[in-house]
Amino acid sequence: MLTRGLRAPQTEDILPDKWYNILPDLPEPLPPPRKPDGSIVSPKELEAIFPRSLVEQETSTERWIEIPEELRSIYLEIGRPTPLLRARRLEEALGTPAKIYFKYEGVLPTGSHKINTALAQAYYNRLEGTKRLTTETGAGQWGSALALAGAMFGLKVRVYMVRISYEQKPYRRIVMQTYGAEVVPSPSPYTEAGRKILEKDPDNPGSLGIAISEAIEDALKNPDTKYSLGSVLNHVLLHQTVIGLEAKRQLEALGEYPDVVIGAVGGGSNYAGLAYPFIYDRLRGKTEARFIAVEPRAAPSMTRGEYRYDFGDTAGMTPLLKMHTIGHRFVPPPIHAGGLRYHGVAPTLSILVNHGIVEPVAYKQTEVFEAAVFFARTEGIIPAPESAHAVKAAIDVALEAKKRGERITILFNLSGHGLLDLKGYQDYLEGQLRDAEPEKIDLSYLPKVE
Repeated sequence: MLTRGLRAPQTEDILPDKWYNILPDLPEPLPPPRKPDGSIVSPKELEAIFPRSLVEQETSTERWIEIPEELRSIYLEIGRPTPLLRARRLEEALGTPAKIYFKYEGVLPTGSHKINTALAQAYYNRLEGTKRLTTETGAGQWGSALALAGAMFGLKVRVYMVRISYEQKPYRRIVMQTYGAEVVPSPSPYTEAGRKILEKDPDNPGSLGIAISEAIEDALKNPDTKYSLGSVLNHVLLHQTVIGLEAKRQLEALGEYPDVVIGAVGGGSNYAGLAYPFIYDRLRGKTEARFIAVEPRAAPSMTRGEYRYDFGDTAGMTPLLKMHTIGHRFVPPPIHAGGLRYHGVAPTLSILVNHGIVEPVAYKQTEVFEAAVFFARTEGIIPAPESAHAVKAAIDVALEAKKRGERITILFNLSGHGLLDLKGYQDYLEGQLRDAEPEKIDLSYLPKVE
């Protein structure tokens, strides 16, 4: 029988009544979004695709932003606060003196952390009269979350799902359709951006950048429609800070504080959600904790990319954002961690990496699945391939602690379960899983904007 060890409190008062906004605490001002000619994109212009309330959150310099009571009540209804668990069996199997805790977002209805911002975005869109939302999704966790949020707030949803994930993960598609969303494999014939790509490459596997282009084009062409984003932008990341704020209170109740905080990074939402409330302490000089951000070597934006302005999508429809990027034309290899197959990373996270506050690392697909299987066999939970990157890093840090005899406390975000990602596990168990990473990253085509 599996034993979970310490379980932190999950009472209602653990759920915060405010989100944490990192903008006023960053070590340097966030560079503004720009147009290709270098001019700054105004908040008013962003309202073409986002509701005004979310644009205000995107640019707010208020440190704490109140969670509306209706939304907070829904958070409680769907299962927040989520569990903070100690991985005692993993510790024992590793023989490490380190304590390993993980925040488990996989218990939420759609199986991941994505519902935290999906509900918030649907809530604010409904208040402002939006009738329909478009979005992109990689692995399908974000698309599933927005599909459910749309159903809960009476909004129609169309999801442009990266084609390789659409094919690899049919059950994610069925989840979205069950909640009432329309799911389209991207690139698709529904948009000009999709048609152009298919004309050149009918077998294109798709990417998050392409799917974003299609979703934005769709929103711009339909006046009752807004675009909803699952990561990267500040308003998305701040909605996710309920994760870290809960974890701080749960650890405090156990008399603990982490020495190392770990999370996987595609665009940055689950990482920021857990880490930013602790980074707040670091920026105020109250902790020397390490912060490790993990990405796949197949899409190494933090570890091999450049910090410069780039489009958030393939077709160049988004504003230019200053971030670590491997280029918006880059099509990542079809690894199973579909949610991490993105060419850029959140601008706020990029600044933290630049200042050495966050340490980026990259792993190969096979070593990530090896760690995931080891975790499943000790702790009983099958992680999503994205979350498995954090598992791998936590194991590595715990083994480092073992070598040094350090009794440190490790915290990582298990941002979702992998029960709809079993094709990846099948490929790993059958020896069919392959590693992939770009030999060369060409950024010569990027606009020269400063």
